[in-house]
Amino acid sequence: MNTRARIFQPPKTAMQSGRAGTLHWLLEFIPTKAMRPDPLMGWSGGAGTRKQVRLRFDTRAEAIAYAERNAIAFDIEEPEQRVIKPKLYADNFKFGRAQNWTH
Repeated sequence: MNTRARIFQPPKTAMQSGRAGTLHWLLEFIPTKAMRPDPLMGWSGGAGTRKQVRLRFDTRAEAIAYAERNAIAFDIEEPEQRVIKPKLYADNFKFGRAQNWTH
């Protein structure tokens, strides 16, 4: 069976401001067959159960070692580097500001 997986760090969701849940690495299997609607209920589903499996690792090296040990082909998705732009509240009121201050 030709199994392929992706190893990645999950990004933070748009609904959270913190970084909780984004520091670990996940191994997730890539589906081999397309999902199809169930004829009775209309829900999307498929025959494969690997889509339900998400393995969590503390480091990238542990995830790679697991995949190699179990002969799983994998793709690694590097996380986007976070750019923090320092901002000061006082800059809203500073003299010589580029834009006008409005409410």
